[in-house]
Amino acid sequence: MSIVPKETIEVIAQSIGISNFSPDVAPALATDVEYRVREIMQEAIKCMRHSKRTILTVDDVDSAVKLRNVEPLYGFTSGGPRQFKKAAGHKDLFYVDDKDVEFKDLIEAPLPKTPLDTGVITHWLAIEGVQPAIPENAPIEALAVPSDNKKSEYKEDGLPVDTKLPVKHVLSRELQLYFDKIKELTLSRSDSILFKEALVSLATDSGIHPLVPYFTYFIADEVTRNLNDFSILFALMRVARSLLQNQQIHIEPYLHQLMPSIITCLAAKRLGSRFSDNHWELRSFTANLVASICKRYGHVYHNLQPRVTRTLLHAFLDPTKALPQHYGAIQGLAAFGPSVVSSVLLLLASKEECYSWIKWLFFIFKKYQFLY
Repeated sequence: MSIVPKETIEVIAQSIGISNFSPDVAPALATDVEYRVREIMQEAIKCMRHSKRTILTVDDVDSAVKLRNVEPLYGFTSGGPRQFKKAAGHKDLFYVDDKDVEFKDLIEAPLPKTPLDTGVITHWLAIEGVQPAIPENAPIEALAVPSDNKKSEYKEDGLPVDTKLPVKHVLSRELQLYFDKIKELTLSRSDSILFKEALVSLATDSGIHPLVPYFTYFIADEVTRNLNDFSILFALMRVARSLLQNQQIHIEPYLHQLMPSIITCLAAKRLGSRFSDNHWELRSFTANLVASICKRYGHVYHNLQPRVTRTLLHAFLDPTKALPQHYGAIQGLAAFGPSVVSSVLLLLASKEECYSWIKWLFFIFKKYQFLY
């Protein structure tokens, strides 16, 4: 049995001037009307869910009608609920109490403002560090630091100069504790299991991006201070590798601070103070780290690998350098692959010089094996 009673079909038919039709027509039409209404409501519910809403609106029904290629409903929409009234003389018949609108008043009413369509536009925030003067960008005056953070100075000619005071970088308490804990583990507990878990966190956590400049400064500063401490140097290189492995942080702007420290651990004359310190392993580890940096960020900084290669080549060709420096340079060049080795070492030298450099290369490796 249809949820649409046949009396409703008869009333609608009478309202449009149809009074004489077969008694079997009303039940058949009621069943078809129920099917069409269910179909439209299902489409409307889909539109509501795609709009991330839980309340069905008139716009959802209009969208469902358009999807079915049905003529849309024209007229005024109401933001509030419909007010139904019970028809006099009928038990189950209700109607909407619509207010009569005079056509003359409708024509003379002022037109509402045209709503703006929602859209997305693109514009340049900066081009090579210079902000374009377009309406979408805020003016330079609006971005300037308030006068409270400025200090007035005077040149020798008496002209005033506004000097901006440094702006404090605010970190959350959790990030400060995280940074201090990583520093403690790196400097004093690099052989613990907790340090290994910290390295995994550095390589995967996306919330440490505000700490990237602090980590790069920490690595650069501690490498300079602890060239005689092998364990700290190795721990710092492991921290650097974990940061570079993290795909969630933007570390490219800080490579110019990291690279000198990493190259130092590769080609420095002395790493560690004890004879038992395996600085050969540290140089091999750092060579692979340098190669991975050049491979990953070479498309961003096109002169990165040529500059590193030139530095290592000069260290290798300099006869005044110590054996560990030659070993670090060879490991660094070899980590770039056979193409770099053949093009830089073999093609750069003449044939006679090439033979002498190959003999020097075998001599270094032979001596290295003896020491190791």
